[in-house]
Amino acid sequence: MKFGIRKPSLKRSLAARTSVKRMIRHSLGFKAPRGWGFLTHPKKAAYNRAYNRTSVSFRSILAKLFR
Repeated sequence: MKFGIRKPSLKRSLAARTSVKRMIRHSLGFKAPRGWGFLTHPKKAAYNRAYNRTSVSFRSILAKLFR
C-alpha cells in the first residue's frame, strides 16, 4: 500500500481513457453509477478506498498551495 504522495503517470491516465474495454462498455450503456464499484468488483473497491485515504495526489497539493 502506498503512503504519501502519488506520482502522476500521464501514460496510464491516457491508457485508461482510451481503452477498448472502456469504449465498448460506454457505447453499450453497461455502466454502474459513481460510487457503486463495490457491486461490480468488491475487492478492488476496498483496495481503492484504502489507497485513496492513505495517499495524496500531487495535483491536490498544488491546488491547495495556489488557492
